[in-house]
Amino acid sequence: MASVAEQLRTAREARHLTVQHIAEVTNVRADHIRAIEEGNYEVFSAPVYIRGFVRTYARLLKLDEPKLLADLNAELNRTENFAEPPPLTDQPRTVVDWLTLQLSKIDWRKAGIAFALAAVLGGLFAGYLVWRKQRDADPLSGVKPGVYRPAGGRGDTLPLPPPQQHLPPQRP
Repeated sequence: MASVAEQLRTAREARHLTVQHIAEVTNVRADHIRAIEEGNYEVFSAPVYIRGFVRTYARLLKLDEPKLLADLNAELNRTENFAEPPPLTDQPRTVVDWLTLQLSKIDWRKAGIAFALAAVLGGLFAGYLVWRKQRDADPLSGVKPGVYRPAGGRGDTLPLPPPQQHLPPQRP
């Protein structure tokens, strides 16, 4: 497989274009075009410039940009200077730095949908467990024993029956 530099150079030469013409059309300096075609990425301060210039160059030459950029990323990962982003401070990296880097790689749209789906399923499962517990519970388990108290009295005597009128006298 040819390197990105070789692919760009051969495509330019096949179209009979000069480095100066490419530089004028893309607004990229001619020495940067030459550096890209030679595979000399050390002249660039950051990989973002390399990727941008290669993307512009590939678009002009009508090459397959995604494939070319994937090849470029593979090449840059093999170099010492561009394998990972340079630190912004001189302090050593900590666990928090690593964790924030990993969190920045997450596609939060997909993660949000997955989290919402998990929350809904968890809520449904918890609701099912509560419903099943209430369904299987004894309805009288929470009732305390009651005390009977009649409406008119203390409850230790019974009221006298009402007197009955016009009854014949009773014989002994």
